[in-house]
Amino acid sequence: MIRLGFLGALAGLLASCATLPPLACSPGQEAVLTAELLFGRKIGERLGVSEAAFRRFIDEEVTPRFPDGLTVLDASGQYRDADSRLIREPSKLLLIALKDEPEGRARLAAIAQAYKTRFHQQSVGTILRPACVSF
Repeated sequence: MIRLGFLGALAGLLASCATLPPLACSPGQEAVLTAELLFGRKIGERLGVSEAAFRRFIDEEVTPRFPDGLTVLDASGQYRDADSRLIREPSKLLLIALKDEPEGRARLAAIAQAYKTRFHQQSVGTILRPACVSF
């Protein structure tokens, strides 16, 4: 379970956030949001989200919401629990570029909620940043 302070609360507010100020992008680039979602893979003291289970989650929950593309990276997360113990766990980092619109933010929040429900997680870290992209 990744616990990232204000980031856990941010996931529940994504759909209602105001848009970020526009960027001045170079010719050939588009101003978008980049979203980073942080998924812990432990359930209690054991690895509870296998590679196959995470791939099914991507196929069933993420790809239908963002069919144009995404990137998944292996990561190692850590946080302090309620007793101030340092907890480390294998994690996944999901990167998505999307238009800064309420619908996209709502889809991100739905992904985070689906993960928490399916894998009994307390939070999914969510980071949003304005970016200029070209593909």
